Amino acid sequence: MSAELRSPTARDTAWWLGVLRRRALKIAGEPPAPAEPPYFASEQEREAAVNFFNAAFRAEESGLREAHDLADEVGAWDPALAEVLRLYGNEEGWHRELLEEFLARIGGGVKPMGRVTRLLYRAYARAERMETIVLTNLMFETIGATTYRMALRNVREPSVRRMLTILTRDESFHVPLNVHFLKLVLERRPQALGRARRLYRLVFAGLVLLPLASRPKAQAFDRIDKLPLARAYARELAALFDDHPELGFEPPAFVLALLGVKRGASAFAGATSLAAAERAADRENVVVEEL
Repeated sequence: MSAELRSPTARDTAWWLGVLRRRALKIAGEPPAPAEPPYFASEQEREAAVNFFNAAFRAEESGLREAHDLADEVGAWDPALAEVLRLYGNEEGWHRELLEEFLARIGGGVKPMGRVTRLLYRAYARAERMETIVLTNLMFETIGATTYRMALRNVREPSVRRMLTILTRDESFHVPLNVHFLKLVLERRPQALGRARRLYRLVFAGLVLLPLASRPKAQAFDRIDKLPLARAYARELAALFDDHPELGFEPPAFVLALLGVKRGASAFAGATSLAAAERAADRENVVVEEL
């Protein structure tokens, strides 16, 4: 790796590949979902849960597609990294299957995307440069992981907590994996680093506004208010590259100031770091209360 992009905290592709291979063998041993449907205190809460997990379904569906598409392209220059992407995509695909089954159990099913979600994914689908695709996916994974983690602290229904635990645990591994992938892409295309930094700041500003659209649909389920969620998004997105200052990704200071966010002041900061990925590497050893 070039001197500009080298990081002493990084794990190499061989480590990620070894872990993903072990995880793939253990997915089949995941305990089956409870047969009975989850209990919700009201129809409003159930409908909000359907909205929440539909958003999760769309995110996993997108992650599966992009990972496998990129694996085909990456295979020409790094077969090991291509296998990493395929195995990562397979985990996203497993999540997609779990969510589809879970949505059926709560009486919802997969619904068409809402207007805001549809616009976001259409914009994302237009991306052609690999660094743009990877960085955007990384940032979406980050806000997804943050939302799951916050919801897990508020939800008590056992079977719903099981679903949230799986998502939270695995996204703690997937986010730093995508940081690793992005570093390798930028190593091959160092001329794209400046554009990637600008894109990071632009997407950052847009994503912290998402709670304005999501809260009316999901808040009755996850009990997360707009401002705390926007602040959590900002803190986690700002912390994404703390282990890699050499990349030069700086969050928009005006957004942090507007939300009253101070760097390093998050209860979740580091939850999607390399250290978190190492803790989540062996899926069966992750304790719910530690998430």
